Amino acid sequence: MLNGKLKCSRCKICNGAACKGTLPGLGGVFEGKNCLLNFEGWEKLRQKAKENGQYEKLLQTQFDSSCVRCAPVTGAIENVGCKNEEDFYFPYFKTTVNAGFEICVGDGCPDEKLLFGIEAVKKIRNEGIDNTANSNGKNDLSDKKAAFFFKPYPDEILKKRADLARPFANYIGIDIDAYNIVTMRNKVHLEKKIAAQLKEFRKYTGLPFVLKGVFTAEDLELVRQLEPDVAFVSNHGGRVETNVGSSAEFLAEHAEELKKHCCEIWVDGGIRTKLDVQTALYYGAKQVAIARPLIRAAFDEVPFELK
Repeated sequence: MLNGKLKCSRCKICNGAACKGTLPGLGGVFEGKNCLLNFEGWEKLRQKAKENGQYEKLLQTQFDSSCVRCAPVTGAIENVGCKNEEDFYFPYFKTTVNAGFEICVGDGCPDEKLLFGIEAVKKIRNEGIDNTANSNGKNDLSDKKAAFFFKPYPDEILKKRADLARPFANYIGIDIDAYNIVTMRNKVHLEKKIAAQLKEFRKYTGLPFVLKGVFTAEDLELVRQLEPDVAFVSNHGGRVETNVGSSAEFLAEHAEELKKHCCEIWVDGGIRTKLDVQTALYYGAKQVAIARPLIRAAFDEVPFELK
């Protein structure tokens, strides 16, 4: 059970409009502008498909729940409204796996946030079989693994975090844009990573590597140099100071170029419905991540289902 007061207005349409200026909280920078643009971006892409006579093909895009992940969320006290940080992770991950989705784990300041995430993955695994009804039937959770995302700390700290996460990870990635997170400023030292550093860290992890936060021309160049296993298009849910725009439209504009330099594209930002997932996959994504709706479901202790 999550104690506290959820920092969410529980809007019928979760588009970020009621979250303007709520940082810390579930809102974003620029008075929530990118949050709103993320949500609107998927409908813009559908309109584009209609104009090009491709909408019926978009609607035929097939997927199962395993191509959806919870986004890596930390800062449960200041951002979500939980009374205790450590109480958040297991309900969030449990809501995720009950929906048939995959897990992403984040880190933060203080260091214990990563440890709380790891302990929650262990608890998911210890439950063994999940009998909750979903599109995939029963899930064997005894060897469940997750994608782990670290903020761009100095290299030696990253290696220590990779050592902690590796037994429970099937992907390890870096939030390359996280040095711009407003709520992290003046708390820890984060760096703007260059390709050489990322290549060394990728080799150290020995796991498929995700470059998360691809949203600028500079990021595209980094993808070309690094050729990661996964290029993750994201503006951090509208929570980092980067270009103004939507992850949806960035995906549509740059997917073909990204595919030349990575194995898969993932995307997040404003994804709320099955149709949003279909739209993302149609425009080049392989997996998507969502956060706010899963946070709300976990806090309210209700099942989450994409509709």
